[in-house]
Amino acid sequence: MLSDLSQRIFDILEHPLEKRGILVAERLPEFIARLESAITADAASKSSAPDTPSDSDQEKPTADRLGQRAFPFLELLKQARAANEPIVWGV
Repeated sequence: MLSDLSQRIFDILEHPLEKRGILVAERLPEFIARLESAITADAASKSSAPDTPSDSDQEKPTADRLGQRAFPFLELLKQARAANEPIVWGV
């Protein structure tokens, strides 16, 4: 993941982003709920914006939406939850 996206996601999860880490299986439902809520809020804020693009909108790609960028990580969380396995990185 891109570092800015990683930091944004971990801010949403309220979990520190470190070079080594673990998301324990017991907290995955909470993390999924937080991320889905943030994605919904982001989509709602984008849909309530005016239809006429401003100069700053033209500079931002559509992939800048949280739902599009965070989808792979959300799927990873869901698959880990289904398997009742933690997510570990930097090992």
